[in-house]
Amino acid sequence: MKKVMFLMAVAGMFAFAACNNTPAQEEVIDTLPAEEMVEETIDTTAAEAVEAVAEEVAAEVAE
Repeated sequence: MKKVMFLMAVAGMFAFAACNNTPAQEEVIDTLPAEEMVEETIDTTAAEAVEAVAEEVAAEVAE
């Protein structure tokens, strides 16, 4: 009787180990990534300030 119970326990372990052993399928994404539309804004105040300083320095050097 002990041998039969031992064999049943071993068979049960193999049975439970075999459950759901299939590898997961890879998810295929067939959509292309959407291009992001980036709107550039140029801060002209900084550029104008640099130009104004450059003109002042040029005017001082010219004098």
